[in-house]
Amino acid sequence: MQLQNRFKTGLDIAKYTAAIMREDMAAYDADSSKYTQSLGCWHGFIAQQKMISIKKHFGDTKRRYLYLSGWMVAALRSEFGPLPDQSMHEKTSVPALIEELYTFLRQADARELNLLFRDIDAAREAGDTAAEKAAMDKVENFQTHVVPIIADIDAGFGNAEATYLLAKKMIEAGACALQIENQVSDEKQCGHQDGKVTVPHEDFLAKIRACRYAFLELGVEDGIIVTRTDSLGAGLTKQIAVSNEPGDLGDQYNSFLDCEEIDPATAKNGDVILNRDGKLLRPKRLPSNLFQFKPGTGEDRCVLDSITSLQNGADLLWIETEKPHVEQIAGMMDRIREVVPNAKLVYNNSPSFNWTLNFRQQVYDAMKAEGLDVSEYDRDALMDAKYDDTELGEAADKRIRTFQADGSKRAGIFHHLITLPTYHTAALSTDNLAKEYFGDAGMLGYVLGVQRKEIREGIACVKHQNMSGSDIGDDHKEYFAGEAALKAGGAHNTMNQFG
Repeated sequence: MQLQNRFKTGLDIAKYTAAIMREDMAAYDADSSKYTQSLGCWHGFIAQQKMISIKKHFGDTKRRYLYLSGWMVAALRSEFGPLPDQSMHEKTSVPALIEELYTFLRQADARELNLLFRDIDAAREAGDTAAEKAAMDKVENFQTHVVPIIADIDAGFGNAEATYLLAKKMIEAGACALQIENQVSDEKQCGHQDGKVTVPHEDFLAKIRACRYAFLELGVEDGIIVTRTDSLGAGLTKQIAVSNEPGDLGDQYNSFLDCEEIDPATAKNGDVILNRDGKLLRPKRLPSNLFQFKPGTGEDRCVLDSITSLQNGADLLWIETEKPHVEQIAGMMDRIREVVPNAKLVYNNSPSFNWTLNFRQQVYDAMKAEGLDVSEYDRDALMDAKYDDTELGEAADKRIRTFQADGSKRAGIFHHLITLPTYHTAALSTDNLAKEYFGDAGMLGYVLGVQRKEIREGIACVKHQNMSGSDIGDDHKEYFAGEAALKAGGAHNTMNQFG
């Protein structure tokens, strides 16, 4: 029972997984093919089944993590009901989900070890020493399902003190890596929506320090901070930065503002005026009281944001882009690495991108640039299924398949994640089942589409009673009550039909 519960607290998990991430970061620095991956999970069961599947198919969990998406917390885990990704959900729902994820992963450990213990008992009863030794070896070399999590703390849910308090709760629940973005907390938007508003660097750096203090106070000295810049898609700021001398960080932030030169005679009542190089400049202010950045400055702002974050305590970067394009990402990372040579990215392989259309258009443009004949393709309609088996469609699919390896080699991407995949898989699988079960197929819709596949593909939760812990409970009852134990797993348990 002790072996089944090696992690006593969330802090134990945070310290253990932080060390794994640091080791993986060093391995990536030495070899860019050793990048890491994760899928966003919105429920403990989803995370559990993901890690069970990874162990089943690949033998170990090395370089595979979890991602906790603020978007999915807002859409699926808020007591208000489904919400947009605008930091309106209860902040306590984030550490609660971290705790839930690790509860399910620890239960996966207990379940797998319990099955091995039963194998040992059965081998001993049969006098099969070889089988006993094989099962014992698996126990001795058991690899936990507990892996690092990169957890989304949004824009910090308030000021730096609020960020610190929430960071502590998330770390205590088990998070070894916190991802924080440079948007305004009370104006926060999804990274793939319009209307994003950033904050001056000093405001963001205070929140980075708040996260670091939380890690250090709790004794997680290797804790990882991932700083996300939304500047590529954010054309607005709520504040003009404080600047004390030309060229300082505040002055650099303000230099991106869209301004017009004025003289005192043309100044208007209530104008905000900047003095730069002896000129009076009026930043363009919108009716919302927000200030506008100059068009085309997004990449420059991303580079400055990233360098500044790394110089002030961040460990990893996240640049939110509008499309998955290796060279666009690499162009920014090349500039960042001129200043911080070992800069590394966490990259969102987002479901908000139309991957098929984006990559088909990239291939179309490349073919056209090479002088190849593209007359049979309509660039604006490349999503059409008629292009699936064409030379262009197959080339695009090849680029999608190698995107993660290519991005890690060329653009410094240490960690690839998909933010919302299990949101979409749940919707798709439920739609398929509903269509068949409530249609002509009836019960055959479930049997063909779900159960028969589960049995033949070795999906663990086909024995859903076992997955929920009934066998563990039976063994515990036997520990506690001996022969008097009333166990659920006897001959009449229908789970025995699955062999």
